[in-house]
Amino acid sequence: MSRVAFLGPPGTFTEEAMLTQPDLAAAELVELRSMPDVLAATQDGEVDLGFVALENSIEGTVNVSLDSLVFEHDVLIQREVVLGISLNLMAPSGVRLSDVKRVVSFGPATAQCRGWLAHNLPSAQLVAANSTAEAAQVVGEGGVPEAAAVGNALAAKLYGLEILAGDIEDHPENSTRFVLVAADGIPPPTGHDKTSIVCFQAADRPGSLHAILGQFTARDINLTKLESRPTKKGLGDYCFIIDLDGHVDDEPVADCLRDLHVALPRLKFLGSYPAAGDHGPTRRRDAEQAWRTADDWIASLRRKMDRPKMDGD
Repeated sequence: MSRVAFLGPPGTFTEEAMLTQPDLAAAELVELRSMPDVLAATQDGEVDLGFVALENSIEGTVNVSLDSLVFEHDVLIQREVVLGISLNLMAPSGVRLSDVKRVVSFGPATAQCRGWLAHNLPSAQLVAANSTAEAAQVVGEGGVPEAAAVGNALAAKLYGLEILAGDIEDHPENSTRFVLVAADGIPPPTGHDKTSIVCFQAADRPGSLHAILGQFTARDINLTKLESRPTKKGLGDYCFIIDLDGHVDDEPVADCLRDLHVALPRLKFLGSYPAAGDHGPTRRRDAEQAWRTADDWIASLRRKMDRPKMDGD
C-alpha cells in the first residue's frame, strides 16, 4: 500500500481534496505539520507520494509550497487536483458570533475571507495556525478563549464545533489547486496534459523574458501560468515559473524545452502530468481518437511511398 503525506491534522482542505481521488483515499495517509515537510518526506523516500496546495483562485500562489518545490526539493508532479473551497466560521457549542474575540486559521484561508471578517468581526484578533484543521482542533480543545476557527465542514465535525456562518469566502468561485508529487517518474501522456518548468535567467541580460516567451510563441504552445519569484540571491534576481499545455513526450514541447535548456543558465523540470478540469476525460478521449485517426492517415501515406527496387526484384 502506498504511503501519502499531506498537511495535517485530519480535516484540512488538503485532506478533503486528496480524498476525492479514489487511489489516494485507499492509501496509507501520513499527516505532517507543514507543506515543506511533505515535500521533504517525499524526496527522502519516507513516503511514496506527497500532496500539497499550490495555488488559490483568490490569493494566488501558496508561496511556502511553490518556493519549497522550486528551490529546496527535487520531486516531480504526478497530477493536479482542483477543489472548490467553502470556508466556514465555527466555534464550540453555545458560542455566538458576538462572543468571538479571536479568529484562528491558516493564513491563506483567513486571507480568502478578509472582507467578510472585516465586515462582521472588525475587532477580532487574527491568530495564525499551521492549517485550518489545526485551528479547528485548537478551538475545539479550548486552547484559545473566545475564539472561532475558519475551516471546512469536515473539520467542524471532527473537532465538535458548530458552524456560526457558512460560505464566508469573499468570492464564490473560490478554488484551490493541489498537486501530487513523487520522488521520480513522469506519467505517460493522456492528451490533456500540463507541463511545469522553472526558467532561471542570465543576470543583467536585456530581453531575457521576451526570449523565453518567444520559444513558446514560435511553436504555438499555450501558457496557462507565468509567475516570477525571487531567487533569494539578491534584489532583482528572479526566476519564472511557467505552466504550459502539453507533455514532454509531445515533440513541440520537447523541442521547446531542448532550446530553453541550451539557452538558459538553468532550467528546472517540475513535471508533465494530467491536467485537472471537468472536461479532462472528454478531451483525453477525443485526443486519443484524433491520434488514432492521424496514425491511420500517416500509415496510409507511407503505404503509397515508392520503395527502391532491389536487385532481383
